[in-house]
Amino acid sequence: MEEKKFKVIIVEDAKLELKGTEEIFRHEIPNAEVIGTAMTEGEFWPLMEEQQPDMVLLDLGLGGSTTVGVDICKNIFKRYKGVRVLIFTGEITNEKLWVDVLNAGADGIILKTGELLTKTDVQAVIDGKKLVFNYPILERIVERFKLSVTNDSKRQEAIINYDIDEYDERFLRHLALGYTKEMISNLRGMPFGVKSLEKRQVDLINRLFEHGEQSGVNATRLAVRALQLRILDLDNLVPDED
Repeated sequence: MEEKKFKVIIVEDAKLELKGTEEIFRHEIPNAEVIGTAMTEGEFWPLMEEQQPDMVLLDLGLGGSTTVGVDICKNIFKRYKGVRVLIFTGEITNEKLWVDVLNAGADGIILKTGELLTKTDVQAVIDGKKLVFNYPILERIVERFKLSVTNDSKRQEAIINYDIDEYDERFLRHLALGYTKEMISNLRGMPFGVKSLEKRQVDLINRLFEHGEQSGVNATRLAVRALQLRILDLDNLVPDED
């Protein structure tokens, strides 16, 4: 059975890489028809007006700028419904850029390292699959995922091991955010006065510090200790809504 044809526009600002990418399509993905290539944003938009493709293969670094590709991606999704965008980039260490372009609506990212561009990845995007990545980026994502799960697990263990209840966590979190005990006692749903919070602080110092370390521990050092033990999550250090 003959595979369904689809149309592609390639956006790549390095002439040799553009030629190499066209060769990959010609030899490895024969059911793709490359209907146009662009080396700049200025060349790209007229191509889109002329004939809408099924997919844009988009390099992120155009003319020395890494943000142009992100902007192009955003505009494709605003102006051309149903067009898939697969990123093909040499930005192999710029993780923030990957996040930006995924937030802009990209269907996947293929790094110009390792396995490069394959028919399987291109076809997956055409078939509507989201989050299509090649091995180098998948490896990085899995490492981050493992680290995140490990840290979440350590936090749960610390909460159990140090007998941290909801009010302990709220108290410590707001101390870490620079709140005074007076400010914390005025939070909605915090049923403790300043004196009670002072007692809670002493109790937490006794729980979180070894016997010989407890002397002279102030609120700031207590909050830092809670962060070190992962009782508090630095990525979710936000105040309660008043």
